[in-house]
Order: sequence, then C-alpha cells, then structure tokens
Amino acid sequence: MILAVDTSLGTAVAVIDADGRTVAEASTPDPLGHAEVIGDLLAQIARPGITHVVAGMGPGPFTGLRIGIAAARTFALGRGIPVVAVPSHYAIALDAGVTGQFAVVTDARRREIAVSVFDGRDADGIPQLRIPTRLEKRGSEIAEPVVEALELSAAALARVGARAIAAGRVLADAEPLYLRSPDVVQPGAPKRVSA
Repeated sequence: MILAVDTSLGTAVAVIDADGRTVAEASTPDPLGHAEVIGDLLAQIARPGITHVVAGMGPGPFTGLRIGIAAARTFALGRGIPVVAVPSHYAIALDAGVTGQFAVVTDARRREIAVSVFDGRDADGIPQLRIPTRLEKRGSEIAEPVVEALELSAAALARVGARAIAAGRVLADAEPLYLRSPDVVQPGAPKRVSA
C-alpha cells in the first residue's frame, strides 16, 4: 500500500492498494491550517502494510508545502520506508480526463497562478510534462485548454507515485517546487545607536 500526502492546495492524504484502488482518503480544502489538521487526517487513514510514502512537492506556498513534506518524511522515517517525491500538478493531470495538450492551473496567491502544461500520458501511464511549471499573472491568456484545480486528490498523487515506482523513475528531487522565495528574510545588521 502507498500513502500520499499533499499540502499544495488544501491538505489531502490517501492510501491506495497494490492495484491502485483507494483504501482510505481524507482532506480539507482550507488552504491554511495544514499543521492543525495533518496529524488528525493521517490518523484517520493510516494502515499497517504501507510500503511507500508519496510526498506532493508543489507548486504551492512555502509553509504549506513544508508541513506536508515534513509529515510525509516523518511518517516514512518512523516506519523505515522510502519517500517518493511527485510534483502535485501530476495528480491533477492524471485525473483531468483531457486528451491532447492542456494546462493545469492552480492558485499561487498574490494574483498569480501556477501553470504546468501536459500532453497525455507516457508509456508508464504518467502524465507527460511538456512545459515546466511557471508563474503567470491571474487573467493571463493560456494557449492550451485549462484544467483549473481548487483541490487535489491524494489518491491520484499516490497512483502517479505507484507508476513512477513501478517504472523505476524519479519525477522530482527532494526539494519542494517553490515558484517564489519565502516572504521571510534574514534581518540586516543592527542599527547603530548613538549616545
């Protein structure tokens, strides 16, 4: 069985069996509060026999992604099983039901959208990424048909991960897919105080 954890949009977790069927799934669409709900959602669906954990790597907001990835890595570490990194847009593309080239679009906040362009599936059944994820201003013209997602299915993310495992492929590295730097910056040198 494979557990998937994603916090790129809301908070979503799921377990699938060896045939790709959903065993358990829980989510909340709230784009905030990941830390408050992730433990309860995992407790609802955790099962014995999980062999891999799929972590949704974004795109998404800095803090939200960190919470989901940390939860996935911690769960895997506690059980001594591997973590498989999968870009979150792949799950949306897998469930899109669109043939030909199309764009997956998610909210990137700050009046921007994250856009990834896919074209069907490859021989392993994994969505084919044609144009890597980029930021666009909300309202920008996108040439391809658009699949705009407000939520993500963790079960679909798990199925993409299962296909990558079966094919021996790596879809993402260990670093999250941030499209902009975090808002927090290192403070500058302290100001001099005169007497």
